[in-house]
Amino acid sequence: MYDEFLCLIGEAFDEEKELKRTPMSCIRRLRHKKSGRRYIFRLYQGSGEVYRKLLGISCPNLPKVLETAEKDGKVAVLEEYVNGDTLDLLLEGGTLRPGDARSIALQLCQGLYVLHSLDAVHRDVKPENVIIRGDEAVLIDFDASRIVKEDQRADTVVLGTTGYAAPEQYGISQTDGRADIYSLGVLLNIMLTGKHPSMELAPGKLGRIVQRCTQINPKKRYKNVLYLMEDLE
Repeated sequence: MYDEFLCLIGEAFDEEKELKRTPMSCIRRLRHKKSGRRYIFRLYQGSGEVYRKLLGISCPNLPKVLETAEKDGKVAVLEEYVNGDTLDLLLEGGTLRPGDARSIALQLCQGLYVLHSLDAVHRDVKPENVIIRGDEAVLIDFDASRIVKEDQRADTVVLGTTGYAAPEQYGISQTDGRADIYSLGVLLNIMLTGKHPSMELAPGKLGRIVQRCTQINPKKRYKNVLYLMEDLE
């Protein structure tokens, strides 16, 4: 299945651009030879369990996963190309207005709600993994994502981005949806102030929301993204 998938990609698509390459992964933008439509093709080492769960899921705040295959710890994924600018590029122009930051956070909550309902945790919510497509905020890149396992006490692989990753992602305990709430709180504060909340907390109600999201103890954060959305609204 994996080798057949790679063969199909080579026959049906032309490579337009290599978007990212690391020792563990490669992301390319492809164009379908017949339709001319663009897609994203991922190759990485890890688990494809979250991508498999996302097959057939439709949410405006998540890219559509069209096909996936894996073999010997190598995962190949074909997904929707989300046309827009990443949030980190937009933030190079300065901080956002509170209303815009709140809107983006709410939309990311909607994407995370779908992800968490599949027992999946993103584990890498950050500006580089958010694309602004018109008025929509789309959360991308599930390479670091994992499924919550009831019988595990901690994550088997430590992944995440320093500054955004919740403390439990460093082997303290198993991550669940509250780890993404922590990262989203950091992201919200950076949209508002340009700084990590430990350096400068956003003022007013949004700052209080950030503070609750980023509690060290997961039990002191929002229980799930629905409670967070309620406060944001």
